[in-house]
This record gives sequence, C-alpha cells and structure tokens, in this order.
Amino acid sequence: MSGLIVHEWLSPAGGSENVFEAIAQVFPEAERWCLWNDAGDRLQPVHETVLARTPLRGRKALALPFMPTVWRHLPERDADWVLASTHLFAHHARFGGPARDVPKLVYTHTPARYIWVPELDGRGDSLPIRAVSAALKPLDRKRAQEPVAIAANSRFIADRIADAWERESEVIYPPVAVHGFGEEPDLTAAEQDQLDALPDSFILGFSRFVPYKRLDAAIAAGRASGLPVVLAGSGPDEDRLRTIADETYPGAVTFVHHPSNPLLTAILQRASALVFAPIEDFGIIPVEAMAAGTPVLANAIGGAVESVLDGVTGRTCTTGTPRRSCARRSTRRSPRRRRSAGARTAVR
Repeated sequence: MSGLIVHEWLSPAGGSENVFEAIAQVFPEAERWCLWNDAGDRLQPVHETVLARTPLRGRKALALPFMPTVWRHLPERDADWVLASTHLFAHHARFGGPARDVPKLVYTHTPARYIWVPELDGRGDSLPIRAVSAALKPLDRKRAQEPVAIAANSRFIADRIADAWERESEVIYPPVAVHGFGEEPDLTAAEQDQLDALPDSFILGFSRFVPYKRLDAAIAAGRASGLPVVLAGSGPDEDRLRTIADETYPGAVTFVHHPSNPLLTAILQRASALVFAPIEDFGIIPVEAMAAGTPVLANAIGGAVESVLDGVTGRTCTTGTPRRSCARRSTRRSPRRRRSAGARTAVR
C-alpha cells in the first residue's frame, strides 16, 4: 500500500521534526510533503507546497491565514492513505486525484496553540492571527472530523483535542532515542573546548530561544540554587534573555549556540538539573535529560509530568512553589542514582 506523509514546515531541528523523521523511517516508500523545507538534506526527499515559492515562506504568522487553503489544494496523487503530523493545520491536508478520499490518520503534537490556547504562546497574540482565529476555529474543528483515527502525543494533548476538536484520540508517546544519552559522547576538539569552558556544575535550559519556552526560568532557578546557568540553543529571544541575565544574574549565564548532538549529550550529563518551564505538549528534552542521568525541574502543568517522576527523576513545580526550595531539591541526587532512575523512566 502506498501512502502520503504530511507535516507543517520543516526546521533544521525540533521535536516534531524528529517525529516526522521517525514516521518516514517506518514508511520509507511514502511520499513526504510539507509547507516548506528548511531542514536541508536531513529529511529528503520532501515535496514543498506552493507557499515555499512565495515571499511568505518561513513567515509563519503572515502565512497562517493561507495555510488551510494550501493544504486543501495539494496536487493529484495515487495513494492508499494519508498520515498527517500536525501542530497547526497539516491535518487539513487533501490531495487531488485518487488520493482525495483515502483514509486519513493524524498524529497530533497539539491542536494549533496560536488559535486554541494563545495564552500559552505569545505568538498567538499577534494582530494577524487574532484577526483570523475566530473564523479558523470552526473550520479547524470541521477538518478534524475527517480523520479515521487521531493519536495524541500525551494525555495532556488528548484532553486538548477533546476540548478543541470534540474528538477522542489515542495517546502514542513520541519516539525518543534515549540509548545514546547514557554513553560517553564522541566530541571533536572544538566541542571538547566548548565543554571544558563550562562550569563543573550548572542549571541548564535548552530549547529554541522563543518566549513561550520560558528560558528565563532557568536563570531564576540558577539564582535560587546558587548555581551558574547554561542556556543552549538559539532563536529570536536571545537579546531579551541576555538582558535578563545581565540585570538579574550578571556573569553567571553562559550561552551555547546550536550544540551538536554529541555536545548536547555531554552538556546534559554535566548539568546539575534541567529546567523545563513551559506548559509543553509532551517535552522530548526532559526525557533525554533523564536518560543522561540529569534531574528535571518541570512545570507541573503540561505533558512533562507524564515522564518526570516527582521526587525520583526530578521535581514538578507549580507557580506557587517556592523557587529556591524546588530548585534546590531538584539537584539533590547522586549522578549514579540519577542516571539509572532517569534511563528507566525514559524507556518505560
């Protein structure tokens, strides 16, 4: 049976891209589609939609009102099924030709946060998105009735699907390659120099530098615990994070840009704790941290509570939990005990 796999847009790195890659490995003969592909050769071959050939390529907020129409007018294909990996509108996908009415299955990272829970993602408060969200909600719910089956990446998202789309879904946690995080990483000389320049112990924040990822909480946790802070990743929020670091914890915050997988593994293994503060759909990086033996200080609301064992592999903290107490408790584990407990949790 031939199939078609669709995803939103493809970035060089990201949790949803990892899931898309895993799906493509399971169905190597399936044709792959996305709005635009900025992941280079990583996931090729991938077909792009017409949006990739317009000035809207990569401009998510401006392109958003046009995405539902683009997804509904994909070219003619002959296939037996469509599988959509969605966190915005990929589940709207409809091809022409024989594939037009084939069964559609959906793996849901989240119903569109911009539209359904904009309070969790400040990007949803932009004027263009707010202007169209009222019209897009009923359309999005209508399109969500088309799939023959929907999977959610966590119980947290299954509840959101029920509220937003009025559909039941089955929880299928995303695949996480945990085996390498407990092993000694193979670093280049330059990467070893980067690692050697970091403190012997530190609080870690790792993700794209965007406001809703709440990397400022890692800085606050570092201050509360008296440990230096490492922020790894990149993104448009870096200037704001640097300002917060300079004003609230001067000289104690180090930025590491675009760490490779081996360097990230080494950083995770050295960190005293990972701070994961957003209300996230699932949270792959906490699972990777636990596999490396590093405890996680996670938000008590969101998908991360389904992998972090409070008091065993980390702490789940609410807004009302004292930062100093929660941050200090999260780091009180021996490296050997943390690594074994974290690895068991990550693969359960």
